[in-house]
Amino acid sequence: MNKTIVAYLTAFVFTSLSLYAEPSAFGAGDINNPNPYGLTSEEQLLLKNKKNLKKVIVKSNNQSNELDSLRDRIDGLQDVVESLGRNAHKNKQNLKKLNQQIIERIESSNEFEKRLIQISQDNAKDIAKTNLIIAEISSVIDVINKNYVSKKEFNSLVNDVNKFKQLVAKELKSENKKSSSISSKSNGDIATEAKAYYDKKYYTKAIELYSYLIEKKYKPAYANYIIGNMKFRRKNYSEAVAYYKESAKLYSNAKYMPELMFNSALSMKHLGDLKNAKTFFKSIIKKYPNSKYSQKAKDQLDLIK
Repeated sequence: MNKTIVAYLTAFVFTSLSLYAEPSAFGAGDINNPNPYGLTSEEQLLLKNKKNLKKVIVKSNNQSNELDSLRDRIDGLQDVVESLGRNAHKNKQNLKKLNQQIIERIESSNEFEKRLIQISQDNAKDIAKTNLIIAEISSVIDVINKNYVSKKEFNSLVNDVNKFKQLVAKELKSENKKSSSISSKSNGDIATEAKAYYDKKYYTKAIELYSYLIEKKYKPAYANYIIGNMKFRRKNYSEAVAYYKESAKLYSNAKYMPELMFNSALSMKHLGDLKNAKTFFKSIIKKYPNSKYSQKAKDQLDLIK
């Protein structure tokens, strides 16, 4: 049952990962990177669950392999026990036969004594083997009790899965509630309202409205760019890179691309990704030599050197 649960979780999480993971020229948003940054909220949630599940899968696989090995040992011990049982039955029959021979042949008492001694010695050996087997079986049981996944651990895993489901359901419910409050307005009116909040630096409300426009696929490249700017100004550099990346993917020839690339490069610099930061600064100088961001990029390259 434990293997079935783990297999289900593995398939569920990695299927989810495959839906969100994508190659990035930005060097960000890759949840398979040892030190990922630029993750969206969905990617962060999946990364957390991936780490938790990986620990449970590794422990369960190790315990499964150990249990299979222990079962093989128990099977071998069972064969020995059965063999000893057959020997004991055979010895019992021999004793019965000898008793009959005593009645019939009193004169052969010496031979009977020899055979009786041999049977006693065989029984003593069998008893010694039985004691060893009992000791080994006890050791096996101790190992199982110590390492096997307990009912408490299993229930904890089930609770984690249920919490994950509840979190997803809660987020979906929250998004639906927000959407219903503004769905009566046209996308153009919402965009105008969002821009007004952005100009006043009311970023929380602006991000909410631009996120709604992204969901409705209304000028999503521009909306991602604007949200990236707000995240950048709030010094949330990892999130800023994620939104800039999405904007560039949707519309790479936008007029705001020099600023987008410059802000992306600065974000990478703050995140310690100097290699990609230098690549972006050089790209700005090459692609937009007449832009004001070209000279800014040169200044940044001098500082990095």
